[in-house]
Amino acid sequence: MKKIASIVGVIAVIVVIIAAIAASINAKPSNAEKVWDEQMTIGNLEAKNYFIIYSDLVCPYCLAFENAILEHEDDFYNYIEQNDILIEVRLSDFLYEYGESRPEHSRYSAIATYCAKDEGRFWDYYNSAVTTVWNDFFKSSGKSGFANLNKQDSSYWTKIGEKIGLGDEFKDCIKNETPLAAIKENAAKSAKLTNGMPYYKFNKFTSSGFDLSGDWQDVMMFFQAGLDS
Repeated sequence: MKKIASIVGVIAVIVVIIAAIAASINAKPSNAEKVWDEQMTIGNLEAKNYFIIYSDLVCPYCLAFENAILEHEDDFYNYIEQNDILIEVRLSDFLYEYGESRPEHSRYSAIATYCAKDEGRFWDYYNSAVTTVWNDFFKSSGKSGFANLNKQDSSYWTKIGEKIGLGDEFKDCIKNETPLAAIKENAAKSAKLTNGMPYYKFNKFTSSGFDLSGDWQDVMMFFQAGLDS
Protein backbone atom coordinates (compact mmCIF):
# COMPACT_ATOMS: atom_id res chain seq x y z
CA MET A 1 0.00 0.00 0.00
CA LYS A 2 2.84 2.35 0.88
CA LYS A 3 4.42 1.65 -2.51
CA ILE A 4 1.14 2.42 -4.29
CA ALA A 5 0.69 5.60 -2.28
CA SER A 6 4.22 6.63 -3.16
CA ILE A 7 3.60 6.05 -6.88
CA VAL A 8 0.33 8.00 -6.73
CA GLY A 9 2.15 10.83 -5.01
CA VAL A 10 4.85 10.93 -7.67
CA ILE A 11 2.22 10.94 -10.42
CA ALA A 12 0.37 13.77 -8.70
CA VAL A 13 3.56 15.83 -8.51
CA ILE A 14 4.27 15.16 -12.19
CA VAL A 15 0.73 16.23 -13.13
CA VAL A 16 1.12 19.46 -11.16
CA ILE A 17 4.47 20.20 -12.82
CA ILE A 18 3.04 19.53 -16.30
CA ALA A 19 0.03 21.74 -15.55
CA ALA A 20 2.32 24.52 -14.33
CA ILE A 21 4.48 24.28 -17.46
CA ALA A 22 1.39 24.34 -19.72
CA ALA A 23 0.02 27.34 -17.85
CA SER A 24 3.30 29.23 -18.22
CA ILE A 25 3.43 28.44 -21.95
CA ASN A 26 -0.14 29.59 -22.54
CA ALA A 27 0.05 32.63 -20.27
CA LYS A 28 0.00 35.89 -22.19
CA PRO A 29 2.60 38.51 -21.23
CA SER A 30 1.10 41.52 -19.50
CA ASN A 31 0.97 44.90 -21.23
CA ALA A 32 3.63 46.13 -18.81
CA GLU A 33 5.97 43.45 -20.14
CA LYS A 34 5.32 44.45 -23.76
CA VAL A 35 5.58 48.25 -23.67
CA TRP A 36 8.86 49.79 -24.79
CA ASP A 37 8.69 52.76 -22.43
CA GLU A 38 5.98 53.42 -19.85
CA GLN A 39 6.49 57.19 -20.21
CA MET A 40 5.15 56.93 -23.75
CA THR A 41 1.85 55.36 -22.65
CA ILE A 42 -1.57 56.69 -21.69
CA GLY A 43 -4.07 54.63 -19.72
CA ASN A 44 -3.98 51.67 -17.40
CA LEU A 45 -0.96 49.42 -18.00
CA GLU A 46 -3.15 46.38 -17.42
CA ALA A 47 -6.00 47.58 -19.64
CA LYS A 48 -8.04 45.03 -21.56
CA ASN A 49 -7.21 46.68 -24.90
CA TYR A 50 -3.68 47.53 -26.03
CA PHE A 51 -3.27 50.03 -28.88
CA ILE A 52 0.17 50.85 -30.32
CA ILE A 53 0.99 53.77 -32.63
CA TYR A 54 4.34 53.76 -34.45
CA SER A 55 5.18 57.35 -35.29
CA ASP A 56 7.73 59.87 -36.54
CA LEU A 57 7.21 63.57 -35.84
CA VAL A 58 7.95 64.65 -39.41
CA CYS A 59 5.54 62.13 -40.94
CA PRO A 60 2.55 64.26 -42.10
CA TYR A 61 0.17 61.30 -41.95
CA CYS A 62 1.23 60.58 -38.36
CA LEU A 63 0.64 64.21 -37.47
CA ALA A 64 -2.77 64.26 -39.14
CA PHE A 65 -3.88 61.29 -37.03
CA GLU A 66 -2.43 62.62 -33.79
CA ASN A 67 -3.62 66.19 -34.33
CA ALA A 68 -7.17 64.92 -34.89
CA ILE A 69 -6.91 63.30 -31.45
CA LEU A 70 -5.59 66.48 -29.80
CA GLU A 71 -8.44 68.51 -31.29
CA HIS A 72 -10.78 66.19 -29.34
CA GLU A 73 -8.57 65.57 -26.33
CA ASP A 74 -11.37 65.32 -23.76
CA ASP A 75 -13.30 62.89 -25.95
CA PHE A 76 -10.11 60.86 -26.41
CA TYR A 77 -9.42 60.50 -22.70
CA ASN A 78 -13.05 59.61 -22.02
CA TYR A 79 -12.97 57.04 -24.81
CA ILE A 80 -9.86 55.20 -23.63
CA GLU A 81 -11.13 55.20 -20.04
CA GLN A 82 -14.60 53.94 -20.93
CA ASN A 83 -13.19 51.23 -23.21
CA ASP A 84 -10.27 50.25 -20.97
CA ILE A 85 -7.55 51.04 -23.53
CA LEU A 86 -3.81 51.42 -23.07
CA ILE A 87 -2.27 53.64 -25.76
CA GLU A 88 1.46 53.41 -26.46
CA VAL A 89 3.33 55.67 -28.88
CA ARG A 90 6.52 54.13 -30.26
CA LEU A 91 8.35 57.17 -31.56
CA SER A 92 11.69 57.03 -33.35
CA ASP A 93 13.66 58.58 -36.21
CA PHE A 94 12.30 55.88 -38.50
CA LEU A 95 12.14 58.11 -41.59
CA TYR A 96 15.75 59.19 -41.14
CA GLU A 97 16.95 55.63 -40.66
CA TYR A 98 14.76 53.89 -43.25
CA GLY A 99 12.97 56.50 -45.35
CA GLU A 100 13.83 57.22 -48.97
CA SER A 101 14.68 60.90 -48.45
CA ARG A 102 16.17 60.45 -44.94
CA PRO A 103 14.93 63.81 -43.56
CA GLU A 104 17.32 65.11 -40.91
CA HIS A 105 14.44 66.63 -38.95
CA SER A 106 13.22 63.11 -38.25
CA ARG A 107 16.34 62.63 -36.14
CA TYR A 108 16.27 66.15 -34.66
CA SER A 109 12.66 65.72 -33.56
CA ALA A 110 13.25 62.31 -32.01
CA ILE A 111 16.29 63.51 -30.04
CA ALA A 112 14.37 66.50 -28.69
CA THR A 113 11.37 64.38 -27.72
CA TYR A 114 13.48 61.77 -25.94
CA CYS A 115 15.37 64.53 -24.12
CA ALA A 116 12.03 65.90 -22.92
CA LYS A 117 11.05 62.36 -21.89
CA ASP A 118 14.20 62.07 -19.81
CA GLU A 119 12.88 65.03 -17.80
CA GLY A 120 9.48 63.38 -17.40
CA ARG A 121 7.88 65.66 -20.00
CA PHE A 122 7.30 63.31 -22.94
CA TRP A 123 3.59 64.02 -23.43
CA ASP A 124 3.95 67.76 -22.87
CA TYR A 125 6.59 67.94 -25.57
CA TYR A 126 5.07 65.40 -27.92
CA ASN A 127 1.63 67.01 -27.93
CA SER A 128 3.10 70.48 -28.36
CA ALA A 129 5.29 69.26 -31.24
CA VAL A 130 2.39 67.53 -33.01
CA THR A 131 0.26 70.69 -32.93
CA THR A 132 3.13 73.04 -33.80
CA VAL A 133 4.56 71.05 -36.71
CA TRP A 134 1.13 70.25 -38.15
CA ASN A 135 0.04 73.90 -38.08
CA ASP A 136 3.38 75.28 -39.27
CA PHE A 137 3.96 72.99 -42.23
CA PHE A 138 1.34 70.41 -43.14
CA LYS A 139 -2.15 71.67 -42.27
CA SER A 140 -2.41 73.92 -45.31
CA SER A 141 0.36 72.61 -47.54
CA GLY A 142 0.06 68.83 -47.21
CA LYS A 143 3.19 66.88 -48.13
CA SER A 144 4.69 69.94 -49.80
CA GLY A 145 5.20 71.34 -46.31
CA PHE A 146 8.40 69.28 -46.18
CA ALA A 147 10.14 71.96 -48.25
CA ASN A 148 9.57 74.63 -45.62
CA LEU A 149 10.35 72.25 -42.76
CA ASN A 150 13.69 71.41 -44.38
CA LYS A 151 14.59 75.13 -44.34
CA GLN A 152 14.54 75.10 -40.55
CA ASP A 153 17.60 74.30 -38.48
CA SER A 154 17.65 71.96 -35.50
CA SER A 155 16.84 74.82 -33.10
CA TYR A 156 13.21 74.56 -34.27
CA TRP A 157 12.80 71.59 -31.93
CA THR A 158 14.64 73.27 -29.07
CA LYS A 159 12.23 76.20 -29.27
CA ILE A 160 9.25 73.87 -28.85
CA GLY A 161 10.86 72.69 -25.62
CA GLU A 162 11.46 76.26 -24.46
CA LYS A 163 7.77 77.03 -24.95
CA ILE A 164 6.85 74.35 -22.41
CA GLY A 165 9.50 75.41 -19.93
CA LEU A 166 12.38 73.05 -20.67
CA GLY A 167 15.77 74.60 -19.95
CA ASP A 168 19.50 73.97 -19.91
CA GLU A 169 19.41 70.21 -19.19
CA PHE A 170 17.11 69.75 -22.18
CA LYS A 171 19.40 71.80 -24.41
CA ASP A 172 22.51 69.95 -23.23
CA CYS A 173 20.79 66.63 -23.89
CA ILE A 174 20.03 67.71 -27.46
CA LYS A 175 23.54 69.07 -28.01
CA ASN A 176 25.11 65.82 -26.82
CA GLU A 177 22.55 63.64 -28.64
CA THR A 178 22.27 61.71 -25.39
CA PRO A 179 19.33 59.44 -26.35
CA LEU A 180 20.50 58.66 -29.88
CA ALA A 181 21.38 55.01 -29.23
CA ALA A 182 17.91 54.31 -27.78
CA ILE A 183 16.25 56.12 -30.69
CA LYS A 184 18.16 54.09 -33.29
CA GLU A 185 17.37 50.87 -31.43
CA ASN A 186 13.65 51.68 -31.46
CA ALA A 187 13.79 52.60 -35.16
CA ALA A 188 15.38 49.22 -35.90
CA LYS A 189 12.73 47.39 -33.89
CA SER A 190 10.01 49.39 -35.65
CA ALA A 191 11.43 48.44 -39.04
CA LYS A 192 10.98 44.76 -38.18
CA LEU A 193 7.36 45.24 -37.09
CA THR A 194 5.91 47.81 -39.49
CA ASN A 195 5.64 48.60 -43.17
CA GLY A 196 5.73 52.38 -42.97
CA MET A 197 4.71 55.39 -40.89
CA PRO A 198 2.29 55.70 -39.26
CA TYR A 199 1.60 52.09 -38.39
CA TYR A 200 -1.06 50.93 -35.96
CA LYS A 201 -1.48 47.75 -33.98
CA PHE A 202 -4.76 48.02 -32.10
CA ASN A 203 -5.26 44.64 -30.43
CA LYS A 204 -5.24 42.27 -33.44
CA PHE A 205 -6.12 44.99 -35.96
CA THR A 206 -3.17 46.39 -37.93
CA SER A 207 -3.11 49.18 -40.50
CA SER A 208 -0.91 51.96 -41.82
CA GLY A 209 -1.34 55.46 -43.17
CA PHE A 210 -3.98 58.13 -42.59
CA ASP A 211 -5.71 60.66 -44.83
CA LEU A 212 -4.28 64.17 -44.43
CA SER A 213 -7.84 65.49 -44.34
CA GLY A 214 -8.91 62.86 -41.80
CA ASP A 215 -10.71 63.91 -38.64
CA TRP A 216 -11.78 62.54 -35.27
CA GLN A 217 -14.45 60.32 -36.82
CA ASP A 218 -11.78 58.67 -38.96
CA VAL A 219 -9.65 58.09 -35.88
CA MET A 220 -12.66 56.53 -34.19
CA MET A 221 -13.03 54.10 -37.09
CA PHE A 222 -9.48 52.88 -36.50
CA PHE A 223 -10.05 52.59 -32.76
CA GLN A 224 -13.31 50.72 -33.23
CA ALA A 225 -11.62 48.28 -35.59
CA GLY A 226 -9.18 47.59 -32.77
CA LEU A 227 -11.95 47.00 -30.25
CA ASP A 228 -13.82 44.75 -32.69
CA SER A 229 -10.70 42.67 -33.29
